[in-house]
Amino acid sequence: MKQSVFLRAMIKRLGAFFLVVLFLMVTTSFSPVKYNCNESGHEIITKLLNQIDNLQTLKWSLKVIERIEGKPKYYGSSVKLQLNPRKVYINIKGTELLWLAGKNNGKALVHPNSFPYFNLNLDPAGSLMRDGQHHSIHEMGFTYMGQIIKQFELKAQKNFESVFVFQGEEKHNNQKCYKIQIQNPGFAFNNYVVKKGEDMISIARKYFVNEFMILENNPKFDDYNDVKEGDILRIPNAYAKNVTLYIDKLNYMPIGIRVEDDKGLYEQYDYSSLQVNPKIAEEEFTRNFKEYNF
Repeated sequence: MKQSVFLRAMIKRLGAFFLVVLFLMVTTSFSPVKYNCNESGHEIITKLLNQIDNLQTLKWSLKVIERIEGKPKYYGSSVKLQLNPRKVYINIKGTELLWLAGKNNGKALVHPNSFPYFNLNLDPAGSLMRDGQHHSIHEMGFTYMGQIIKQFELKAQKNFESVFVFQGEEKHNNQKCYKIQIQNPGFAFNNYVVKKGEDMISIARKYFVNEFMILENNPKFDDYNDVKEGDILRIPNAYAKNVTLYIDKLNYMPIGIRVEDDKGLYEQYDYSSLQVNPKIAEEEFTRNFKEYNF
């Protein structure tokens, strides 16, 4: 029993790893986009989405705030990510995680760097790794958030400028940025009848929202899979009420994102030391890499 409690506490330290919304600032390894001081918010968002589509590998450090049970939780991590095939390495204060698509029966290899001092093989979608986390490692990167932005763009249609509000230029994390806020005053929760074969995660992907928000707003259910056909859920009609993007002026990539729901700050991600499309040696995604402690 004590070991189970410890494992849950240890896994919570991995919160910074599991994020749907991970946005990235760009280094010289990613070709800069020509700056135009007369650009509109629509042009900036278009270039942002184009940059996202061209990413292959990433390295970054991240500071996170996520609201859990009504209180802000703070995390930090360093990450290496390859998109295709998908490979992830994460380090947070010595706790390490390695996940490779098609390997280890789909489980993540975790080195806790503390008692019980042996490696663990954990399901990224399981209760230990998802307990109190907004996102899983399967949403790590920015692809899902890029899809969310496209959904807001699709719904905005001819009203783009009233939804994607360009709020000028300012510094964020000591970087010169464009500030764009995606405003969604119609944010609300609606009743949804669960269909056969669905769970909270599949519903979240279907409507481009966050499954943790669904779970949090349906307290009668204990887990993402704890639903069956015919159950009624309260689900959000969009990812957020407001999403603020801080987009680097040189490379048109976000270096910060702030997400608000009807209760205020829901999550915030700030990026530093990030390299876009760096060369990552194959051995850096193996447990035997000399810098790792698996």
